[in-house]
Amino acid sequence: MSDTPSTPKTITLTAIEARVLATLMEKARTVPDSYPLSMNALVLGCNQKSSREPLMNLSEAEIATALDNLMPLNLVRQSSGSRVARYEHNFQRGVGVPEQSAVLLGLMILRGPQTAGELRLNAERWYRFADISSVEGFLEEMQDRSAEKGGPLVVKLPRAPGAREQRWAHLLCGEVDLESAANSGGGATSTGSGTALAERVSALEAELAQLRQTVKLLCDELGVSPPGHE
Repeated sequence: MSDTPSTPKTITLTAIEARVLATLMEKARTVPDSYPLSMNALVLGCNQKSSREPLMNLSEAEIATALDNLMPLNLVRQSSGSRVARYEHNFQRGVGVPEQSAVLLGLMILRGPQTAGELRLNAERWYRFADISSVEGFLEEMQDRSAEKGGPLVVKLPRAPGAREQRWAHLLCGEVDLESAANSGGGATSTGSGTALAERVSALEAELAQLRQTVKLLCDELGVSPPGHE
């Protein structure tokens, strides 16, 4: 996948379109051997219970409609050369941002508003940022994006009651209600060792479930029994 940005544009996505797009972005980096994704794998990724805020229960028809809307925007492509239709994202070129910015946007789409520290922690399996200041630099660059380049892509939320740090939210689904966003989930800004461990365990469980499902889908396509089954 090329990381070279094309001409920036203003894009407003629905919540379902954003979830589909960000799921493709995530799986391209976390399970590259299963990528591009089949429809079955994409449904599972969109609806998984870990690393998602909010949780969704999307149907195949809803995801297919989102794909049909994303492809003319040059954000998603259907790959050829396979019996089963598979899909891949084209986010960096479609939106006109470097890889680091794409990673941060994808994480905010999937997990909701986060502090720079949370974004750096959650990005580990996508991209390793050197430090929090590096994350903040890309966030500020996206916040200050000029109208000629497509306008801002993120916004820094007001500090939530009792929170030590401000969170960032993406603008790919339109403007954010700053007051309500700042007051929702304000207690989730702690990045202590307990939270970090829970995030890592959740990510590993999600990856294991995805790998198991991928093996089952491959076995079904090949007409063989999965390992451990007669």
